Amino acid sequence: MRVAFQGEPGAYSEAAALNYAPDAEVVPCPSFDEVFRIVEAGQAALGVLPIENSIGGTIHRNYDLLLEHDLTIVGDLELRVVHSLLALPGVHLASVRQIFSHPQALAQCDRFLRGLPGVEVVATYDTAGSAKLLQDRQLTEAAAIASDRAAAVFGLHILQTGIQDHEDNFTRFLVVSRADTAPRTADLPDKTTVVFSLPNEPGALFKALSVFALRGIDLTKLESRPLPGRPWEYLFYVDLRVGTQDVACGRALTHLAEFAPTLRNLGSYRSSLARRGGLPSDAVRAGNAHA
Repeated sequence: MRVAFQGEPGAYSEAAALNYAPDAEVVPCPSFDEVFRIVEAGQAALGVLPIENSIGGTIHRNYDLLLEHDLTIVGDLELRVVHSLLALPGVHLASVRQIFSHPQALAQCDRFLRGLPGVEVVATYDTAGSAKLLQDRQLTEAAAIASDRAAAVFGLHILQTGIQDHEDNFTRFLVVSRADTAPRTADLPDKTTVVFSLPNEPGALFKALSVFALRGIDLTKLESRPLPGRPWEYLFYVDLRVGTQDVACGRALTHLAEFAPTLRNLGSYRSSLARRGGLPSDAVRAGNAHA
C-alpha cells in the first residue's frame, strides 16, 4: 500500500504515515496540494496530513483542501513531536548564523529561538527539507529544526534536542482516501467530521450547535474558515465524538441540514485515540520504528 505525505524523508508527516501503516510504501510530496492530488488520482491509497498542533494551532490550508477535493477522512492519529537543532558535523552552536525550518516548527520553538540573539530565522517548506538543505548546500554557519530521524537521514549531528517551548507538543494528523478505495475495518466509527455554512443572522451558530448539545453529542473541535466568494461569511468545521451510525448523530445532522445552506460529511471513522485507549503515540525520534 502506498501512503502519501508532505515533505522529505525524515519529516514528521512521514513518521505519522508509518505509524498509521507500518508496512506501507511512503510517498514524499512537495506540497499538501500534491498529497490530495495523487490520492484522488489513485496513485496512493492514503494521504496523511497534519491538521493541528497543540502549540502552533491549526494548519488552515488542509481544511481548505478537504473542501476542494472529493476525499474521505478514514482515520486520525496524534504524535508527540520532539524538535532538535541539527547541523553539519563539526558545526557548533556558537557559529550558527541562520536557522531553517517550517513556520509551524519555528513557532513551536519560539522561546529557544529568542534566546539566540543575532541568529536569522528562515522559514522553509518542511522540517526535514531544511535538514536536506544543510546537506545539499554544505552550510557551515546554519542549522535546522527537525526530527532526530532527519539527522540520521541526512548525515547531520544534533546540537540540542527537546528545544520546543512545551514538552507536551502534539500534532494531530488526518488520514484521507478515495471513498471507493477506503480501507475496510470491523471497528465501528466513533468520530465524524462535518463542514457546513450558515445564514448571516443572529443566533445562527447557537442554533447550529444546539442540534448536537440537545442530543448529548460531544464536539471535540470547532474551526471557522472564510467562505470563498462571500466576504465575512464562514464555513464551520466540526469534529463530533460519535459515528454516523449512531441514531442521535443521524438525527442531529438531518436537523442541521434543515437550516444550513450547505452541509457535507467529510468522514466518519475510527479515531486512533480510541484504538490506543486515549494515549498519544510515542515521541518521534531517530530509530523509532514509528518515526
